[in-house]
Amino acid sequence: MLTPGAAPRFAYPTSRFGAICGPSAPAMTVLRRALQAFAAIWAGCGVALLVLPGWLLTSVFNQPRYPDHTYVRVVGAASITLAVLAVMVSRRDDAWWWAWAFVIATGLTATISLLHLLVDLPDGAGAALWWLFAGVSVALTAWLVVGLTRASQDHPIG
Repeated sequence: MLTPGAAPRFAYPTSRFGAICGPSAPAMTVLRRALQAFAAIWAGCGVALLVLPGWLLTSVFNQPRYPDHTYVRVVGAASITLAVLAVMVSRRDDAWWWAWAFVIATGLTATISLLHLLVDLPDGAGAALWWLFAGVSVALTAWLVVGLTRASQDHPIG
């Protein structure tokens, strides 16, 4: 029988990791918020692309009609997956450097969107979607880089 105030003993070692999202330095807060913004935006876009790809692309953003939107649904599923991973990274102070993967994702999205807009936009296609993709991606990339810079000063690798 346990006496009052006695802690139970475990037959196995408890986790050597600290709290998942305990108190952290203000520098980590910038990165955490950037990752959460990334997750919210990419999850929202992913759900929209997964559920209503044809209507969203042709009716809302005036893109050419395609015979099959399966690839767009796959991109929606991938966006949701990246959003979930961003949330998991945002909850761990010791995994801050994994956020470089999201910088690559947003940076490539911005680059591809801008190149498509400037070089390859089909005649009659709306440009709003590509300006929106490019603008949001540039902003998220910058926010993530600022957060990573501050996090690296507070929690250097190694």
